[in-house]
Amino acid sequence: MLGSTAKTLADSTATSAVVAAIAPICVDQFQRSAAAADNLAELKKTDSWQQAAYIEKGGWAMMPGGKAVDTGVPQACAAMLSSVK
Repeated sequence: MLGSTAKTLADSTATSAVVAAIAPICVDQFQRSAAAADNLAELKKTDSWQQAAYIEKGGWAMMPGGKAVDTGVPQACAAMLSSVK
């Protein structure tokens, strides 16, 4: 395996691990928000391709003390919330 291929694979694995660790925190922040039920209804009415933007705009994907949203977190968070009944 080439070094560049190994680095790409390692970066992809690290990104996946970050998303897997942070997405549940995003879901928790969403569910603890003041209007969680209303927000969930609004999320479910939103087109699937716009749900990540809804999550990011709401600030739920931003980790406490963070300065930027990690790539993939809003999408994973929206997917997890969309399956909530």
